[in-house]
Amino acid sequence: MNKPIQDAYIVAAARLPIGKRNGYYKTTRPDDMLVYAIRTVLGQAPALDPALIDDIVAGCALPEAEQGLNVARMAAMVAGLPHSVPGVQVNRFCSSGLQAVAMAADRIRLGDADVMIGCGTETMSMVTMLGNKVVINPSIFEGNDNLGVAFGMGITAEKVAERWQVAREDQDAFAAGSNQKAIAAIREGKFKAETAPFTVKTRVPDPATGEVRLVERVVVDDEGPRADATPEKLAQMKPVFAAKGSVTAGNSSQMSDGAGAVLLVSEKILKQFDLQPLGRFVSYSVRGVPPEIMGIGPVEAIPDALRKAGLQKSDLEWIELNEAFAAQALAVMRSCELDPARVNPLGGAIALGHPLGATGAIKVATLLHGLRREKMKYGMVSMCIGHGMGAAGIFEAL
Repeated sequence: MNKPIQDAYIVAAARLPIGKRNGYYKTTRPDDMLVYAIRTVLGQAPALDPALIDDIVAGCALPEAEQGLNVARMAAMVAGLPHSVPGVQVNRFCSSGLQAVAMAADRIRLGDADVMIGCGTETMSMVTMLGNKVVINPSIFEGNDNLGVAFGMGITAEKVAERWQVAREDQDAFAAGSNQKAIAAIREGKFKAETAPFTVKTRVPDPATGEVRLVERVVVDDEGPRADATPEKLAQMKPVFAAKGSVTAGNSSQMSDGAGAVLLVSEKILKQFDLQPLGRFVSYSVRGVPPEIMGIGPVEAIPDALRKAGLQKSDLEWIELNEAFAAQALAVMRSCELDPARVNPLGGAIALGHPLGATGAIKVATLLHGLRREKMKYGMVSMCIGHGMGAAGIFEAL
């Protein structure tokens, strides 16, 4: 078990409703989404002086265009925080948001900081998955070991499905279940504590006068879940990555827009400002796997995170496992022997969406609020990562 110099406590965790690509947030800037997430968590700890923030770490999988130029620092300035508050942007692809929370926690655990924000933002409406320009170093392909770096994520999912023998029927049933759980969670209000309603502002021409007018709409619920997603309907969808494959748009994560933020403090700050913690950061691990089977990455990271935490798998009562694809999620669950009843009880990315660099921070908010609501103790967020990696972070509810 790894022992820190001091503990990092989470006193606020929030997210925006997740929007589908070209949906809710198609004209909303990612830094504006991040600003709102940051203001929300600071608003949940009003006694805390923002000038005490040592740093803002923001995850983003495609740090360019509207979400480039160090989106963390940009968001700090747009949020009106003192110029003394710095920011840094980090990219570990789909685990960028979780990486940001882990890096923020580590600064506190090492005794190097007292107040940190770990967060993430992503617009897949404004910035496409391939970004502006892809130029891979040709030396990577001099041997056969790294060819998977050039594979599309869907092809890696097909390879995982084939190697771990995950049937199409199982993938579709899993995807349908994700949607059903998400729809039920929204109906029962289980996301309300973590979700900050966001006002989307758009400017449209008035057909009568031709003048541009401002239209505002408050979004409250996630846009992605589909009530009509059944195994039977999903079975009718054609594979999109391999002609004879099993991975479809219906059993893959959705392209999405969103943001989330987590406010972390030391015990000194906790006592000084009489803050009530949501939870404690326990451990984090990131490990590598062959790039062509990137989706299996959590299989390596999960045991390492448990070892660092001094915990057993049975101690994890709630697991937020990112559903990049049903194929890889099922392969990870089976390989790690994870209890399906404890995995994504409110649905996952297949239903709710996957705004890449924001997802890790969003899942931390879902996990901590869920653990507290259900009076559980330990939980985990785990992600597979492009180019062959996996990550896992363990948290304790307080």
